Amino acid sequence: MAKKLGAPIALGVITILAILLITGNNNDNAILKSTFSLEAVYFASQNSNLDDGYIQITFKDNTHKTKAIVLEVLGMETSFQKTFLDSSEFVETIPFPTPPKYGWEIHPVTLQIDHEDLGKVSLKTEIHPLGEPPAPIIYGNP
Repeated sequence: MAKKLGAPIALGVITILAILLITGNNNDNAILKSTFSLEAVYFASQNSNLDDGYIQITFKDNTHKTKAIVLEVLGMETSFQKTFLDSSEFVETIPFPTPPKYGWEIHPVTLQIDHEDLGKVSLKTEIHPLGEPPAPIIYGNP
């Protein structure tokens, strides 16, 4: 009789652990979502004859406990990278003359954050043109 109950009990335990793992991850994302905000907006040139467009990246830590941030914009001819120390918010403007030919997905904006309470956290989003809805933020641990 004990052998017949072993498989259902093991399956039940595995199911409970999977549920805890999934809901724990959603809870972590909820904490990160309420702590950090990130947006990357492309502003096109006001004059169609000029290539003076730019990206404006805005970051804010609502807890003000960020120790360091490494900002990267990938996919450019020379990837953009900048480090911010003891800064819980910033607005960075990066020249970007024209929108990319193959879409903004090839230019992700990533942050590596060193947070006093949360430890190392990574954020990733895409640039979106002014007037369009922001891309979702992907939260993780490096």
